[in-house]
Amino acid sequence: MLEIFTKLADWSILQMGLSQDTHLGSAVHFFIEDTVKIFALIYFIIFIISLFRAQLSPEKVRMYLSGKSKFYGYLLAVFLGIVTPFCSCSSIPIFMGFLAAGVPFGVSMAFIISSPLVSEIAAIMLLGMQGAGVKVAAIYVLSGSIIAVIGGWLSDKFNLEKYLIFKPAVTAVNEKASSVKEKIIALIKYANNFAYTTIKSLALYILVGLVIGAYMHGYIPQELFVKYLGHDNPFAVPFAALIGIPIYASHAGVVPVIQVLLMKGVPVGTALVALMSITAISLPEMVMLKKVFSYKLLILFVSFLLAAFIVTGYIINML
Repeated sequence: MLEIFTKLADWSILQMGLSQDTHLGSAVHFFIEDTVKIFALIYFIIFIISLFRAQLSPEKVRMYLSGKSKFYGYLLAVFLGIVTPFCSCSSIPIFMGFLAAGVPFGVSMAFIISSPLVSEIAAIMLLGMQGAGVKVAAIYVLSGSIIAVIGGWLSDKFNLEKYLIFKPAVTAVNEKASSVKEKIIALIKYANNFAYTTIKSLALYILVGLVIGAYMHGYIPQELFVKYLGHDNPFAVPFAALIGIPIYASHAGVVPVIQVLLMKGVPVGTALVALMSITAISLPEMVMLKKVFSYKLLILFVSFLLAAFIVTGYIINML
């Protein structure tokens, strides 16, 4: 279904007289495809979420989670994050929707970590790739899930919610509508308005992030990763974590690069750290998260993920 965005980008750069084989063509193709895709996905996702959100009060959410272990909520959030094939750009508005619906902060944090970090698409691609396979896919999903659960737990334990700057708008569907038709129309108008408002508030951050991501995508040579991430470099794991920060890419775009790293002899832990860093703590994502997090929370968020990825990478490499 998402191929339509690729075809649109293919047609666009063709009209511009560009080729994907060039740095500029690759960067422009990336920007066009991801810009249209992300805005379309954000609108669609937020619209659908708003339909449920309008009828789901915070009290109902709390009632559903009451009496259950916090770890039940964290695991549920991780599961939702894994089965939602969204990049960080799309996950952030959903995270905001969770907060607006009254979902506990720690549970929402477990989602915002797991959604871009662990993808069933990436896992499936790893399963069938030379140099990866079942072992690498399983390690990827398990390690990412553990990191997300720990992140959610720490967020609650240290009451990090106080560092949020996002304040959910208190809006509701017109309850005075009497007929079913009027209620449906009011619900659709509400969902459309909420989706449009969300896109409008995030548009600048998304575009800035995509410009950065497109430049890195088109102009950073793949060989650079292979050169500095090999077995002989004792600092390869932290380097893999840091080098992924400036890059924005989807799992489908990153996994083939990870395959190349594995085939070139890059250790599994180092390669997976690069995958996690690119998809979960890229600079473009941090630009977007600044709309929601204070600087202090953003620093804590990045520091936790970097430390978790580095420790995980070394552990995997030692196994």
